[in-house]
Amino acid sequence: MGKQSIKSKDLSKLGYRHDVTRGLAMNLAARHFKHVPKEEILAQLQDVLLEPKKYLQHPALAPLALKLAPPVTTQPFETFDLKPESAPLKIYGAKEIEVIAKKQMELALRLPVAVQGALMPDAHAGFGLPIGGVLVVDNAVIPYAVGLDIGCRMAMSVFNVPEKFLQTNAFQLKKALKEFTHFGIEGGLDFAQEHDVLDHPDFQATSLLRKLHGKAVKQLGTSGTGNHFVEFGALELLEQNTLGLPAGTYLALLSHSGSRGFGAAVAKHYSALAMDLCELPREAKSLAWLSLDSEAGQEYWLSMQLAGDYAQACHDRIHLNLAKAIGEKPVARVENHHNFAWKEVSGNGQELVVHRKGATPAHAGELGFIPGSMTTAGYLVSGKGVADALFSASHGAGRRLSRGRAKESFTMSDLKKRLSGAGVTLIGGSTEEHTLAYKDIDTVMQAQHQLVDIHGKFLPKVVRMHKE
Repeated sequence: MGKQSIKSKDLSKLGYRHDVTRGLAMNLAARHFKHVPKEEILAQLQDVLLEPKKYLQHPALAPLALKLAPPVTTQPFETFDLKPESAPLKIYGAKEIEVIAKKQMELALRLPVAVQGALMPDAHAGFGLPIGGVLVVDNAVIPYAVGLDIGCRMAMSVFNVPEKFLQTNAFQLKKALKEFTHFGIEGGLDFAQEHDVLDHPDFQATSLLRKLHGKAVKQLGTSGTGNHFVEFGALELLEQNTLGLPAGTYLALLSHSGSRGFGAAVAKHYSALAMDLCELPREAKSLAWLSLDSEAGQEYWLSMQLAGDYAQACHDRIHLNLAKAIGEKPVARVENHHNFAWKEVSGNGQELVVHRKGATPAHAGELGFIPGSMTTAGYLVSGKGVADALFSASHGAGRRLSRGRAKESFTMSDLKKRLSGAGVTLIGGSTEEHTLAYKDIDTVMQAQHQLVDIHGKFLPKVVRMHKE
């Protein structure tokens, strides 16, 4: 836009009559068109006002187009029956997957919109879709198949420091995790967090997103409960790795968490809306969908994308804060979403929606990280692009025991012995995350050797989790 910025009066002259659309237009112009001449962006904003439908898929202006011309179709209430037969399903590591998870996946594949599915070797029972389930549908999105923790992701920073750093600076690493991370539903960090995502214009796109902005500000840079963690450890990079670093052992920082209360509120709102609009048989009601041609479907899609960006921002802050705390700069970063939906083109050229609930995207050459447990290895991987697996891999080792059963089966005394034996220091945590509550990570990796290449092995050393 050069030296001149778009003003409210400029937009009023174009015909923008409402404060919300004027504010959204100004935010989008400032964010995405910084170097575009003022006359050109004003001409484009006028075109959006005149023909908003043309811009509903525009990478920058879609939120404004959605405000100016919500889709004319509202999803009517409908009752659906399940198909008698499931759509095609490919299972990896079937021997290690419980029957209930397979049944959940087969049920999802009987939805009228279902096209294809896959189960990863870490799969276990979940809500709606099983964890480790990948579901492809046509022109729809299923909020409960994305999950409550929208955009949950892994992020790893690699530091080029000697291996002995982990031993000689163990106290410093533990102190950094205590002071610069926060876990749990309540509260936040004791110092202000900043990130461009908080200024994202999509926070103004719906009344729900506007209400959730304050929660997003408060929880930025924090982690949740359950299996979310932040940990330092040793990354052993193989000779042939895609990070462009020499083979050897590096200090690495690994985090696992998602979009916090913001994402959970979006998931609950649109899951309830989908169930109000799409009535399914009782056993499948949580798999209700929103049509992508409907206003609700487009609102959820926009909100899901923003929740994913927010989850990434939380990891950005975690890694920035901890890197500063230990006085080191990372030489590489690897991250990947799960609990998300993507628009992907099938082999016959049809655009479909791929839900990965607890599954790692694994297109050819795509980097990702697959963790084990707090005392076992995790793996830096790249995808092999296997179509039968829906270009996916596992997102971890996968639970062998539910959290309730783990609590009943293990004691803190036993957990401490296992931590000591593995040379791991744990801050917080509980028996719910006991290493024996998880499947054997190496068995899981062997079951998906067709899906990913391994580039490095990570061993946790100082781990922080939520204390129940």
